[in-house]
Amino acid sequence: MTKSEGDEEMRVLGFGDNIVDRFIDRGVDYPGGNAVNVAVYAHRLGAHAEYLGVFGSDDLAGFLRGAIEGAGVPTGRSVVRDGESGVSSLQVVDGDRVFLGWNGGGVTVRQPIDLTDGREQYAARFDVVHSSVYSRTESQLPSLRRHDVLVSFDLSSEAEFRAPSYVDRVAPFTDLLLISCSGLDDAEAYAVLDDAIRRGAHLAVATRGTDDALATDGRVRCSAPAKLLDDRAIVDTMGCGDAFLAGVLVTLHRSGWRRDVAPSPSDLRAALEAGAEAARDQCLVEGAFGGGRPSGEPVAASMW
Repeated sequence: MTKSEGDEEMRVLGFGDNIVDRFIDRGVDYPGGNAVNVAVYAHRLGAHAEYLGVFGSDDLAGFLRGAIEGAGVPTGRSVVRDGESGVSSLQVVDGDRVFLGWNGGGVTVRQPIDLTDGREQYAARFDVVHSSVYSRTESQLPSLRRHDVLVSFDLSSEAEFRAPSYVDRVAPFTDLLLISCSGLDDAEAYAVLDDAIRRGAHLAVATRGTDDALATDGRVRCSAPAKLLDDRAIVDTMGCGDAFLAGVLVTLHRSGWRRDVAPSPSDLRAALEAGAEAARDQCLVEGAFGGGRPSGEPVAASMW
């Protein structure tokens, strides 16, 4: 299948991880996951978004799937596999979410989604497919590259995902590589982005918390300041990086960005600014996109 001619609505696919974000201090479970969040945020920005991943067979999977569907993101092509859902434990300290640990991601990570059984053709119907290091989809990226679809990938911040051996697995198959560079100055962050471009990424973008976001395609460098809130207004920072990325992706695509059409410097800066606005607004949301429930509460069968 191919994208419908004349269909101007942007189509975004979150491809990979889902997880329960358990806030220990609140006693609340929230739906989340990098691939899920980007899809939900793209939908909020007016794109048509869907999610493709693996759900577990436990009660938490019913909660997750119901919450994602409730946020306007269909999950119908996703797979259910026997096993537990991923759970990360967190707390909020001075408005910032602090990770305390996780269960390894559950069956979603142990038996990740692949592009067999017609899922490759399904993914090819989208304009942008987004995945991340937490999705374990690296081996599937070359299959996406065979199609006219932009591939976005989040490298996160862990050192293991900065290793050349890892970057070389994903960069050649990505149109936009997002990298968390908190704590790095401009020169250090651009060095990381330039290396990603040399290794094959078409566009590399760095988030740096409250410092300027940066981007380069190897020819043009661009930056945009973060949009700040009064600390007293911040609910928590869960999902801010994912919201930033959704803002960038939607704005770039609407400006005409395609695999064979690089964004202009002005379009790239506008996308970074849109991302900063989306990240700022996300600070006012509990969890990744709301939908929380008391930890341990059962889910009705109708949510499956």
